[in-house]
Amino acid sequence: MKARANGIELEYESFGDPADPTILLVMGLGAQLTLWPLPLVEALVARGFHVVRYDNRDVGLSTKLDRAGRPRLGLMMMQRLLRMQPRVAYTLGDMAADAIGLLDHLDVHQAHIVGASMGGMIAQLVAATYPDRTLSLTSIMSTTGNPALPRATREAMDVLVNRPKTTDIDALVAHGIRAAQVTGSPAYPVAPDVLATRVRETIERSTYPDGFARQMAAIIADGDRRRRLKAIKAPTVVVHGAADPLVPVEGGRDTASSIPGARLVEIPGMGHNLPVELVPQIVAAIESVARP
Repeated sequence: MKARANGIELEYESFGDPADPTILLVMGLGAQLTLWPLPLVEALVARGFHVVRYDNRDVGLSTKLDRAGRPRLGLMMMQRLLRMQPRVAYTLGDMAADAIGLLDHLDVHQAHIVGASMGGMIAQLVAATYPDRTLSLTSIMSTTGNPALPRATREAMDVLVNRPKTTDIDALVAHGIRAAQVTGSPAYPVAPDVLATRVRETIERSTYPDGFARQMAAIIADGDRRRRLKAIKAPTVVVHGAADPLVPVEGGRDTASSIPGARLVEIPGMGHNLPVELVPQIVAAIESVARP
């Protein structure tokens, strides 16, 4: 389904009874709505929630901003180091406004906002900027933008940014499998055949490197959110894997310490993904603030 929101079109899927409290799922950098595991969605619906997942702008089946061009990420990172504000096609704040626009389309005044990775950053900004629209906040495997925090491992950063410069689907699938294995949860490995099928289906649904680059530019430009996070009033839980190689667990700890009253849930053996084995723990964490 398509929603006209904030001047663009967003692809979304809706589950459960719209009369129930809404949980809005916001996915991460270059990631499509399909990365929210269906068992997670179904478990939330079974607990009496209306669940919506969607493709962010520039990814999946939502609007692609082709005219904006491909950003020079190296230059932008240098500008941030020099305390200069990079110029970007759009900001994380714009993406937070997209989320609100989707809620407007659905005629949902207030929702529980759940975000993963970059989606966690967007969710944080929804809660900070639109407090009257936010019932609760769950920030998963995300961070604050604090430049003093530990960075991703070299291998994790390599698979994130050094993607094949080809349209050959087999090469893209091979890279996607390696990326998932490098960044995923060491305690919850995915069977190779299941992983290969999942990666291929994702790539066949949509592949759009320029959108990934523009979303990365938005993250770089957003900088340190800690001061903004202190304004969040909604009940908040922060979920983070202790074995996350892409966004180290210190990012989750910093997020929880920056949001008044936030609770931190660290999960041993969890990396930068959402293993189906951890669905009960993640659902329990969401429910702890969505139904306190």
